[in-house]
Amino acid sequence: MAHRRLTTQAIDFTSLRRELDLPDGFPPAAQAQAEQAAREVPLPGVDRTDIPFVTVDPASSRDLDQAVCLRRRDGGGYRVHYAIADVAAYVPPGSALEAETWKRGQTVYLPDGKVPLHPTVLSEGTVSLLPEVERAAVVWTIDVSADGDTETVTLQRARVRSRAKLAYDGVQSDADAGKLAEPIALLPELGKLLIARALERGAINLPMPEQEIEPDGRGWRLSLRAPLPSEEWNAQISLLTGRAAAEIMLKGRIGLLRTMPAPDPHAVARLRLAGQGLGIDWPDGMTVGQVIARLDCADPKAAAFIDEAAELLRGAGYTPFAGELPAEPAHAAVASTYAHVTAPLRRLADRYATEVCLALHEGRDVPAWAAEALPQLPGIMIGTGTVASAAERGAIDLVEAVVLADRIGETFPAAVLDTNHGKPGGTVALDEPAVRARCDGELTAGDRVTVRLTTADPAKRLVRFALA
Repeated sequence: MAHRRLTTQAIDFTSLRRELDLPDGFPPAAQAQAEQAAREVPLPGVDRTDIPFVTVDPASSRDLDQAVCLRRRDGGGYRVHYAIADVAAYVPPGSALEAETWKRGQTVYLPDGKVPLHPTVLSEGTVSLLPEVERAAVVWTIDVSADGDTETVTLQRARVRSRAKLAYDGVQSDADAGKLAEPIALLPELGKLLIARALERGAINLPMPEQEIEPDGRGWRLSLRAPLPSEEWNAQISLLTGRAAAEIMLKGRIGLLRTMPAPDPHAVARLRLAGQGLGIDWPDGMTVGQVIARLDCADPKAAAFIDEAAELLRGAGYTPFAGELPAEPAHAAVASTYAHVTAPLRRLADRYATEVCLALHEGRDVPAWAAEALPQLPGIMIGTGTVASAAERGAIDLVEAVVLADRIGETFPAAVLDTNHGKPGGTVALDEPAVRARCDGELTAGDRVTVRLTTADPAKRLVRFALA
């Protein structure tokens, strides 16, 4: 899907930062510890700079958690080398720096700059897996069969060196042209295989286009962008590693899982009925994820169905355990057990889950500082996740209101994404600009409609339409 864009004047996001009480800079003690660690922490003795890792991220990213190298195994199958930035080596337990990361929980992204989990001297410097410099990493090596099954998993601390910083759009262009760089030449093949296996398990992926805010000179550009296949392929490597981490922790009977309850059967039945009303083909025996994977999200009826399917994926959380295994260890969207270990520069929990995996894999006791953190992490991650989501949604709401502020009374073509289930009103997605907002009137999900703008208030970050 092509980008849909509209440029606005300059926007001040200060009030949103203040409203969410986002920190500005790091306390002096935490900043000083980060700078000291950047200077003094030695690299691991194990040398894996022979592996030609590359990173694949958004073009502007500098907080690079992950680097990958894919190889074909003799006799069939794949060997996945996945290097994850070794953040724990640079954040001493009990330090002022660790305490500040617990206050933040995760990196918060705003159009005018991120609020990082770690000082940038680490997150965009010494710990980031930038190209052509040696870095400390936790290297996962996962052997995958030709059928997509995980066969063996090893991990170790080691020094690594990324060969290149690649961007999703460039990777996609090279994949389309059949000229991907050797370390990721197998990414489309392996990514598609892992996606197919996930759908067979019952995994659900919601490929809805995302609203994005991008700088454009002195203003901002509002765009609607569907995920590239290269992003999905790359995400499968992270999911593969997260599933391997979960298995290690379950076997060792201690850890922190990312969990989501299975969809309620009644909710699935309602989705099937909604699909019938929208004209969505749902053959017998096909899972929700397989149905969605066949759809074109640019089609209003397909978009409405996918929006309705999002209701199935509720209740995501973190489940710590020690000794007794969790009663419900799986993640419904992944259709497997799963753990967060691949983004420690941006998520607090990953640092501790990785340390648990290292200890279990090496046959030693989990460090007390990591084990003691596990039961406290779910509250921190859910709370700070709420803040991060509010920042993202608040920024989009503000830009939408500014974009439309001088267009009250105008009409726009739109698609109805959802309704209020028997009551008037619902949510519409405009064709142009890329706005999603509430709309009053008698609406039917999946319909093409014309709507009139009734409210666009930047101060309240509020946009509202009525059926024209």
